[in-house]
Amino acid sequence: MNDLSLFPSLAARLARQERIRLAKARVPVALLADDVPGGGEVDRDGSALVDILVENGRIAAITPALADGGEDAVALDGRHVWPLLIDAHAHLDKGHTMGRAPDSGGTHPGARAATTADRLAHWNADDLLRRMEFALATADAHGVAAIRTHLDSHEGQAEITWSAFAEMRERWKGCITLQAAGLVPLDAYRDDYGTRLADIVAVHGGLLGGVTRASGGTHGSGLDDIDLLLDRLFALAKERELDVDLHVDEAAQADALPHVARAAIRHGYEGRVTCGHCCSLALLGEQELRDTIALIADAGLSIITLPTVNMYLQDRENGRTPRWRGVTPVQELQAAGIPVAAAGDNCRDPFFAYGDHDMLDTWRQAVRILHLDHPYADAPALAGLAPAGIMGIDAGTIAVDRPADLMILEAWSLDQVIARPHSDRVLLRKGIFANRTLPSYSMLTDFQTA
Repeated sequence: MNDLSLFPSLAARLARQERIRLAKARVPVALLADDVPGGGEVDRDGSALVDILVENGRIAAITPALADGGEDAVALDGRHVWPLLIDAHAHLDKGHTMGRAPDSGGTHPGARAATTADRLAHWNADDLLRRMEFALATADAHGVAAIRTHLDSHEGQAEITWSAFAEMRERWKGCITLQAAGLVPLDAYRDDYGTRLADIVAVHGGLLGGVTRASGGTHGSGLDDIDLLLDRLFALAKERELDVDLHVDEAAQADALPHVARAAIRHGYEGRVTCGHCCSLALLGEQELRDTIALIADAGLSIITLPTVNMYLQDRENGRTPRWRGVTPVQELQAAGIPVAAAGDNCRDPFFAYGDHDMLDTWRQAVRILHLDHPYADAPALAGLAPAGIMGIDAGTIAVDRPADLMILEAWSLDQVIARPHSDRVLLRKGIFANRTLPSYSMLTDFQTA
């Protein structure tokens, strides 16, 4: 997969777990867990030149770059070194059904109908396991450290899907950290099934989740009793000590987000609720936007933007060029101190026909779509520190005494990181050379068009 000519001894030395110094590594400050060591200089991209000492699979020291690197050095000469990245909003159960599911037309209603048809026809344990395995092998090859997936949890499907997820989580333990949230329309919590679903999620150590719309609805919430339903969801979550992760306002005209914020405050769930999408937030007037952001901050909500998928789905009409981007106002949210992450969302399914479980690629696209440049500031945190905080895991940053889970890029500046796909990246997991070949699509061909 990679041309390692620039690193002739790297793979062999790391395979033997020798002490090794990654000399003159350029690391974005936003991806360092601590201050720049020794008060070192930061370049105009917000990156620092450091030496990273790796011993026994962990980072033993981060120091200002030495002039000669030392005897144990692998000279990186200013190449970028990043931690392995985090995808805090994915859909592993839906993925890789393109060519098999009905054509969605690229619209949100079409995607929902096509996914429902595919789920009813095909989503047994074997099908889920094979597609999830393909997805995780792909993410692994790209250098993903952790994934939070939302799992369609309709009645009759939830037990099958959550069992498959549990098997995958065990199989990939120690390589990719996996979390899951239940996904149903909010009115599924109206009756006894909501209680049964909460119990299934609790057994598997997941998060309680849902979409803030009614069954069969697409635009807006379609819920006259949204506050009662949110109270029901939060009560179920609180009884089981579950955090909450919701799909919110994935439409041009929707206003569920303030209801979610007020419910989090009512139930004492500040800091325990994540909201994905929040597309309609970008269409509010300036004063209403400021008021809503202040409410989000008071509620301690975390926000995840899914720029590639929302630009694919939102404002699509046949024969008409879309007029708006469909992404949430990330910069205004960040300015208010609200945790914001970027994530990949769907992959090769009716909701998004493309993607490859590559968080570096997702981040590169997010910077361009959201104008997180000139300057770049802390933009790299959207795929590292921010999603790690949202997921509550110790990953996504480079720090002393953490595992040496790193990627080395053939790039000397952030514009170069963004310009190319970096199929030649070099991956380390726990200090060991960990480049893998991407899984072949042939793994899927015997059922992809079933």
